[in-house]
Amino acid sequence: MAEHTINASETFDIGGELTVHRLGFGAMRLTGADIIGRPADETAARQVIRRAIDLGVDFIDTADSYGPGVSERLLGEELADGEAVVASKAGLCRHRNGDWLPHGDPEFLHNQVLCSLDRLGVETIDLYQFHRPDPDVDFEASVHAFAEMKDAGQIDHVGLSNVTVEQLETAMEIVDIATVQNRYNVGYREDEDVLAACESHDVGFIPWGPMYTVDDEGVAGPLDSIADRHDASRRQVALAWLLEHSDVILPIPGTSSVDHLESNVSASQLTLDEEDIVTLKSIDPQA
Repeated sequence: MAEHTINASETFDIGGELTVHRLGFGAMRLTGADIIGRPADETAARQVIRRAIDLGVDFIDTADSYGPGVSERLLGEELADGEAVVASKAGLCRHRNGDWLPHGDPEFLHNQVLCSLDRLGVETIDLYQFHRPDPDVDFEASVHAFAEMKDAGQIDHVGLSNVTVEQLETAMEIVDIATVQNRYNVGYREDEDVLAACESHDVGFIPWGPMYTVDDEGVAGPLDSIADRHDASRRQVALAWLLEHSDVILPIPGTSSVDHLESNVSASQLTLDEEDIVTLKSIDPQA
């Protein structure tokens, strides 16, 4: 495979104006165990950030709940102005007992964007995403809070996460939606309808957990057979498939290791052939 560099031809315009390489980096793992507290080796975490930039990664995803606050602060301290498009999120609380709890109250969201701005050290956040709809709060009220943040100049673009097609369409009537971040990977494609809606509206689709199923029965075998033909790893094949599957997909594989980061970035150079695509399509029970 090619050297560890981003394929410069693979780009997407977030919100029609923020051009980024489609293979980004997810900064959730730059925290302590169970995504709580500071990383055990903060120097190593900073090295991952710097190496990502050196490799051409210019789209980094984080959230206020990662740490909480730890991932955002590390990025704010390590990144120079304009080095990367940074996407963060609000609306999902990380409790010390390990639970992830939706919190879509507009007043809470308005407070959280202030915290994110401070930690990231910016006047405006490139992309701010509603992390998860709160069943106890009116969805439209939560989205209106993000629209107000945009009107106030606190954020440039609004994104959604963990939503249905109906929720996406509802939100689009309130404010321009630049991205959707839902669970999606080669072995889990339950939100194909959401991806199709994003394609229809030229909305970026950020698949979280892009490699969560690569070791699963029925998935690992086909990935390995393709990986052997390309002198690659099953994880690289899974990422290459996402890039091949749709032009609006923006994978954000996360890691706390420079070696894993370099391996992930190399996936942008891997070209799958028709035989590979047919093999991977067979993994989907709905194909």
